[in-house]
Amino acid sequence: MTNPHIGNTGVNFDDEESRQCFLAGLVIRSLSISTSNWRCTKTIGDYLAERNIMGIYDVDTRAITRRLRQDGSLIGVLSTEDSKTDEELLQMSKSWDIVGVDLISDVSCTSPYEWIDQTNPEWDFNSKGSGEVYHVVAYDFGIKHNILRRLASYGCKITVVPSKWPALETLKLKPDGVLFSNGPGDPSAVPYAVQTVKELLGKVPVFGICMGHQLLGQALGGKTFKMKFGHHGGNHPVRNVRQNRVEISAQNHNYAVDPASLPEGVEVTYINLNDGSCAGLAYPALNIMSLQYHPEASPGPHDSDTAFGEFVDLMKQAKQKA
Repeated sequence: MTNPHIGNTGVNFDDEESRQCFLAGLVIRSLSISTSNWRCTKTIGDYLAERNIMGIYDVDTRAITRRLRQDGSLIGVLSTEDSKTDEELLQMSKSWDIVGVDLISDVSCTSPYEWIDQTNPEWDFNSKGSGEVYHVVAYDFGIKHNILRRLASYGCKITVVPSKWPALETLKLKPDGVLFSNGPGDPSAVPYAVQTVKELLGKVPVFGICMGHQLLGQALGGKTFKMKFGHHGGNHPVRNVRQNRVEISAQNHNYAVDPASLPEGVEVTYINLNDGSCAGLAYPALNIMSLQYHPEASPGPHDSDTAFGEFVDLMKQAKQKA
């Protein structure tokens, strides 16, 4: 964290975005000695300790950031083992790399389930819909709960399935649409997921978010690459090419789709205005849409929430043609 003070608002269950905390470690400058938010149920220190997650403070995180800005993303090591020397820890960092590592298998669910918002189990599925409920199968590559909440708010019933769930089994569920979720790591390291995407293209409308966007790019024949820094945080301006307007987005990824590698007919629908990278795709012929960022995070405050409505429209149109 580059913000110097962390922990002053504490943490609470309602703000968790996944079934468990998958954090490997937390590095901060100054740990607040008190919390001052009425929603707080425990301190960040207690939260991490209960989950056996390592944390460290009194670190000059802004100096680290300046190093990263010069050299790009680097591997870091945290250890509680006093017996390890600096040289041994350095060797640990050199022996590991994010490239080519399947990280989504560790964060995905292990069996299918129907999504019910535990914070609001009586959710009205048709709060923004036209009265018709659309069944969406959501592939869990590390899915955020608010993606599921936003889909539900637009009139969707959702079945969440594991990352390695076969495409044939998805089609047996007769979904109106398929969502490929966000997730960590290198999209090139999960060829089984790319193959699943390929097998579903053209069979049903699909929406890819973050990792899902990258997998769609590969399934369409495009290439992905590791960025020097990646995009992280809640203030990334993107240009909506179709509507010629700027939206503020939340992003968290280290890989991007190379638009020059995509086949004819695939449209780049969003462009990151910081570096010109591809931030969204569409392939109308196959009812495909994707975003590199997180529309459910709603900075701006709700700039990109309409993406869920666009997905519902895709499903509606496909259903009318069937």
